Amino acid sequence: MAPPAFADISKSSNDLLTRDFYHTAAANLEVKTKAPNGVAFNLKGKSDNKSGAIAGQIEAKYTDKPSGLTLTQAWTTFNALDTKIELDNTIANGLKAEVITQFLPATKGKGAKLNLHFRQPLFHARAFFDLLKGPSFNGDAVIGHDGFLAGAEVGYDVNGGKITKYSAAVGYSVSEYTAAVTATNNLSTFATSYYHRVNAQVEAGAKATWDAKSGNNAVGLEIASKYKLDNNAFVKAKINNEGIAALAYSQLLRPGVTLGLGASIDTQRLSEPAHKVGLNFVFES
Repeated sequence: MAPPAFADISKSSNDLLTRDFYHTAAANLEVKTKAPNGVAFNLKGKSDNKSGAIAGQIEAKYTDKPSGLTLTQAWTTFNALDTKIELDNTIANGLKAEVITQFLPATKGKGAKLNLHFRQPLFHARAFFDLLKGPSFNGDAVIGHDGFLAGAEVGYDVNGGKITKYSAAVGYSVSEYTAAVTATNNLSTFATSYYHRVNAQVEAGAKATWDAKSGNNAVGLEIASKYKLDNNAFVKAKINNEGIAALAYSQLLRPGVTLGLGASIDTQRLSEPAHKVGLNFVFES
């Protein structure tokens, strides 16, 4: 089995701390359907907590498993036409190639990117090329053995002939728990994270972050936990060192219909309008 990508070395703790907290949008709606010919449709829409503006997109995805071809096309409310073509294990074993394009009809703006993912039992490398802006290159690689992980990332400006960013990370991952230390933003932002699957119902995790360029010694701390009530429902909670607490509840109402409720509370300003609530609906057929 290949090790995770560089961005996913801390995935377990990051997911616990960020995913399924529904207060980030006042309302969120997602509808997933699949046609008889295998084309999957996904409609997403969300309302911003502050402005009330609604953003969304409609997406169609076709996958041909025998050839490893996947075609995804999306149209967003920002009037952007996005297309992604994926070839997985077609060019070479373990190699996934992606071509991503974007067209803005209103401004005639264009974007084109080429992404390569190469996975082997002890090695995972990725390369991202922005073909029209720069052009630029971002790449990362991770090696893994017996749960131990080590990786690095680099960004390069082709026209300028200079390195634009670099990062490094080490970690340890087994089925019950993961731990990772990352140094990003040119080795100036340091983070350590921990995730523990306590049992089949309980998960816990924490993350500490320090920015060496911030000019102070303050360390950001965030802890979270998830409790599985049953096969159809769970609750999550987290709090950070600034006193911002978040709660979430997810319930499968019936097959294909999931309700999510979320709230964020500023415990330092309980009497002020600094709190957020959110509602999430997912319909799937």
